[in-house]
Amino acid sequence: QVLLVESGGGLVQPGGSLRLSCAASGFSVSNHFMRWYRQAPGKDREFVAGINSGGESTTYGNSVQGRFTISRDNGKNTVYLQMNSLKPEDTAVYYCSTAVDGVGYWGQGTPVTVSS
Repeated sequence: QVLLVESGGGLVQPGGSLRLSCAASGFSVSNHFMRWYRQAPGKDREFVAGINSGGESTTYGNSVQGRFTISRDNGKNTVYLQMNSLKPEDTAVYYCSTAVDGVGYWGQGTPVTVSS
């Protein structure tokens, strides 16, 4: 059974940092492209970052480029999203996602609020 569980969200001041985790089970993150998305209230879901199965290639949405970093720990079967220089507009629920055998999976999301 494929399962994605996000954690690490919370309230942070502008300019602060957070690290989100996505713990995976039922498959190996080392063999799959992993993605982070986010959805702010009243807005469409937005691509944030992705990392390929080899881990040598990453991609980012324009709004987070240079501030966020996606990484992976194969031993823990976990994907991370390090978020620095956070802005109020980064406030959203953050989701981890992947596709296994052609089927898409999403976690339940972890909320991030950037506010003073």
